[in-house]
Amino acid sequence: MGNFGAGPTYDPVAVQPMRDELNLVGIRDLLTKQEVDEAFGQEGTVLLIVNSVCGCAAGNARPGAMMALQNEKIPDHLTTVFAGQEKEAVAQARSYLSDYPPSSPCIALLKDGKVLGILQRLDIENKSAVEVATILKSWFDQHCEKQGPSIPRDQFEKLIPYSGCGSSIPMAGGGMGIDMPKS
Repeated sequence: MGNFGAGPTYDPVAVQPMRDELNLVGIRDLLTKQEVDEAFGQEGTVLLIVNSVCGCAAGNARPGAMMALQNEKIPDHLTTVFAGQEKEAVAQARSYLSDYPPSSPCIALLKDGKVLGILQRLDIENKSAVEVATILKSWFDQHCEKQGPSIPRDQFEKLIPYSGCGSSIPMAGGGMGIDMPKS
């Protein structure tokens, strides 16, 4: 079995492309409990994405969030934690979502520590990236004042979302991921 302790569950090099695409649209990784508390202690709206290696994160959550950040209004603070990687930071971020069961992926909009909107895995896996973006844009229009987009449109149009999922990503510490039967 893989390393399920305090260290990362998945090979950090293998998940880097999943982090990079969010960073390219201005979303900041929160890697420690302290960074999470600092981000949630700021004035204004905070977008939190609990990133994941799963297929619905790759196909729906990340691309949907990236598209939504092309909106005219966007959250003041754009943040992400990565499930199975920096586990203490993820636990701290989830403490701000304590009225909801843990979910990855998950996208939440908060202000003053209160959840204004949340999409959990169940919501995300049943929607397309465009539908996720539409929901997020409606939240942004209702609750946000910062001028968007997060990056210029021409720069956004050059991005190609990473489409891999976690089924073939090796576990950290030399463990093996689950091999799916070949069809």
